[in-house]
Amino acid sequence: MTTTTVEAPSLSYIQVPETSESLDWADLVTLDLSKFDQPGGKHDLATEFIQAIEDVGFFYVKNHGLSREDVDNQFAIASSTLALSNEEKSPYRAALEQGGYNGWKPAGTRNLIPGVKDNFEIYNIPKFIPEHADRAHPDVIRQQLPTIERFSRHIHDEIVTKLLKTSGDHLRYMKYYARSEEENLKLGGVWLKGHSDMGSLTLLFRQPVAALQVLSKDGTWRYVRPQMDALTVNLADALHFLTGGYLKSSIHRVVAPPKDQAHIDRLGVLYMVRIEDDSHLVPIKESPVLCHHGLIGDGVVDGDGNPIKAGEWVKQRVIKNLSTTAADDGDNEVNQVEIVKGVSVQYFD
Repeated sequence: MTTTTVEAPSLSYIQVPETSESLDWADLVTLDLSKFDQPGGKHDLATEFIQAIEDVGFFYVKNHGLSREDVDNQFAIASSTLALSNEEKSPYRAALEQGGYNGWKPAGTRNLIPGVKDNFEIYNIPKFIPEHADRAHPDVIRQQLPTIERFSRHIHDEIVTKLLKTSGDHLRYMKYYARSEEENLKLGGVWLKGHSDMGSLTLLFRQPVAALQVLSKDGTWRYVRPQMDALTVNLADALHFLTGGYLKSSIHRVVAPPKDQAHIDRLGVLYMVRIEDDSHLVPIKESPVLCHHGLIGDGVVDGDGNPIKAGEWVKQRVIKNLSTTAADDGDNEVNQVEIVKGVSVQYFD
């Protein structure tokens, strides 16, 4: 007797309107993935990619093969998941204190300044590989797992692998809750300080609430404009380490939205790309580009001279995110936080 799996129906979601305010938008390169299999296309994309990384490490990707309906369905799942009560989500809480990130991160786990905690929650769904096959999820996610898996696999197979080779990825649903005017004044309008991401790449699906800013080469914070049918991609720590700084982790922050969006909760769907946990964060010695630029060195080593592994770097960054160190010193424009012995990250106001 054969059995069939009945897939849950698609959910609907309507994106909020974009801001009508005039903002200082970053001028970012757009990579067209339809060129990938065309004659000379990879060369053109590589040239455009170099321009993107020489600017701010942020760029757009279009013709990625996902429809608006595909994306909006994920926003609907994200909305339904994060709308569950904290009691319903608590069995799926990530082991943050041990450096785990898969599962639910509640809002309010970090002190931004004394008396004000972070205003975002996250639900991370790990890559669809055997080791995660038995992972428990809330019913709304479990019922939609075939759709989520198809979406995640497309991102990995048809988008990410055209940019780089990768492994330990996860899909992220994320929500920033609207703040009061009083809280925004206390924070100086900065909801999350300028920082780099801890993996390899971060892919952000269309986010119409204007709150993401990137630090430009001239030291100016500029908004990242939402694109109707393109992904926003930024480089992260692992690529910086593996290329001896040739690929730079992009610095970005989240600020209070413009007045016409200040009352809106900012829902996000992201895909976080990681490399294998056992990978050493040292420059790729076989790279002719790195050799040409003289960037073949020892790479990232701890205070004892040992190469740092990618998994340990991510684990320790998750743990340190629970501390108050990164944001308590409000008098400095740049704060340094030691992640592993002798190696720090910077947070920018």
